[in-house]
Amino acid sequence: MSQEPLEMKSNIYCNSLTAYKRFKTREVMIGSVGVGGNNPIRVQSMTTTDTMDTEATVAQSIRMIEAGCEIVRITAPSKKEAENLANIKNELRKRGYDTPLVADIHFTPNAAEIAARIVEKVRVNPGNYADKKKFEHIEYNDDTYQDELNRIRERFTPLVKICKEHGTAMRIGTNHGSLSDRILSRYGDTPLGMVESAMEFLHICRDHDYHNIVLSMKASNTQVMVQAYRLLVNRMINEGMNYPLHLGVTEAGEGEDGRIKSAVGIGTLLEDGLGDTIRVSLTEEPEFEVPVAFSLARHYDHRSGHAPIPDLKSYPLNPFAYARRKSTEVINIGDHNVPRIFHDYSTKEVITAANLHAVGCNYSVPLDKWNLSDQACDFIYIGDKSIGFEIPGTLGVIQDASDWNDNERHYPYFEGISYVVAKKKSTTLNFVHTDISGLDLPLIATLKHDPTAVLVLTSDNLHGMAEQRAAFIRLEEEGLTCPVIIQRSYNDLDEDEFQLFAATDFGGLFIDGFGDGLWIKAQNCGSRKMINSLGFGILQATRTRISKTEYISCPSCGRTLFDLQETTAKIRARTSHLKGVKIGIMGCIVNGPGEMADADYGYVGTGPGKITLYKEKEVVKKNVPEADAVDELIRLIVEHGDWVEQEK
Repeated sequence: MSQEPLEMKSNIYCNSLTAYKRFKTREVMIGSVGVGGNNPIRVQSMTTTDTMDTEATVAQSIRMIEAGCEIVRITAPSKKEAENLANIKNELRKRGYDTPLVADIHFTPNAAEIAARIVEKVRVNPGNYADKKKFEHIEYNDDTYQDELNRIRERFTPLVKICKEHGTAMRIGTNHGSLSDRILSRYGDTPLGMVESAMEFLHICRDHDYHNIVLSMKASNTQVMVQAYRLLVNRMINEGMNYPLHLGVTEAGEGEDGRIKSAVGIGTLLEDGLGDTIRVSLTEEPEFEVPVAFSLARHYDHRSGHAPIPDLKSYPLNPFAYARRKSTEVINIGDHNVPRIFHDYSTKEVITAANLHAVGCNYSVPLDKWNLSDQACDFIYIGDKSIGFEIPGTLGVIQDASDWNDNERHYPYFEGISYVVAKKKSTTLNFVHTDISGLDLPLIATLKHDPTAVLVLTSDNLHGMAEQRAAFIRLEEEGLTCPVIIQRSYNDLDEDEFQLFAATDFGGLFIDGFGDGLWIKAQNCGSRKMINSLGFGILQATRTRISKTEYISCPSCGRTLFDLQETTAKIRARTSHLKGVKIGIMGCIVNGPGEMADADYGYVGTGPGKITLYKEKEVVKKNVPEADAVDELIRLIVEHGDWVEQEK
């Protein structure tokens, strides 16, 4: 990583990397709701009903609003749905609800122009709106590229003028998976391409002195999503802009996976003060998305009172591209090894083989052997205790240095400076626990010359992610390459809050390439099995350790052509053992091959009762009857060599 002075604008994307403060954006009014400026982080969601079904859409909107939703988005794929927004809005107002409505537009400029006269905000996707998406590579020179921009300007300008005339806000919402062929041909499938796509439309708005604009850079890949938003803010800073940001991870999925993935992407940005309105996209009813979003947003209500973090002298990181911190290998930690999972067993009275079942280590008494799952933890910490049975062959045991017995695969655990003066150490692996305040010169000097040392880095700062990031940067400045395990502690949280907060705290660091392991310490926050699943889920969501099938599943909307939740459950039941395979499950062609971006296989609704199957972005089978589609998907996976039989 090359160093660059922090004050240089080339890599600045937030107010501060050490002191929490929201990035100040201009206020945009969406009806009576202000977004950006001094307003709180707003929470929104999207209906899943048929927009032509006025009663169902109104009823669902009311459920969302009563759950706390501050902005309601409704799809308008054609003119007739756009026109029916007036009936929906009138009925909501008649029942006493004045929550602003947003029309979601993809391909149809005429629908957007109708909707902009009715609702408080329209959302347009630059990759689809008046642009082409056929997955074709087109060679452009500057003149032909400008010709295309002129054509888009001509098609987009009427909407800008209508929005300006009617006081309607607009979200220019770029999606990673639906970049146009024109953008892909010039910039590739990159965060830069996402930013350029939005900026082209934004500049047209600015040319007409229209500024009632919110921007978004959504992706199902959390690394891409975070990098794109950062790059967008950097671009705005350098061009003197400050438009509000709508944050979201698109197609996050369902249940625990969807919550973790959303928290990793959205939370990483919120940690640095970015984001003015958020939507958590879950494959569930929209009213269930709202409490999750509120938990994420309210996590920052009192963040500005955190303990001071030392200022950074430099920032040796490119925040717009992933690069893992270079570290030396110590046994199976660091360097090219996947991040390791650690668990705390120091509080149990007696540790038995049965206790390890919750962390993926299953002992069979009749066979007298261990069976390890794909989510088996790598190390357990037992404090001053001992183990009286033969441990699994891949498991490491960590003991307090004062009680360490030097048995096979047992390693000592030192507290900070005590490691410097310790007489008895392991010849292969030593764990050294500290926070940023303990990184003094004697400890750094000792670590620098010890090839057996692994640092366990903790924080109890309210702004812990930033403090731990600052500690990593201190290590970079000192040229220290020992592996680092990230540790955080949680107490007395309900399971949902625990998942969201941990995914945020750890996710931002792994997104930036920091960390060779993850150690969640938790009391009264959930079962040991849940804590283990959470750790692996965070690493999966950050794309740093893949331990299970990944489902890129859209959150459903009025365009969806099948029961998304039921179908996702069916596909998951048949494929959840396919470690590392990514399956996109999309309710319609709008959220089809583009939106699922980097999925290996795609299951896309293309008509009532009809499914089209994809291998990556290529159509393989069209119009498969829905009753046969899951079987055909399995057959497709088998044909391409990615199927393995599930162990009984």
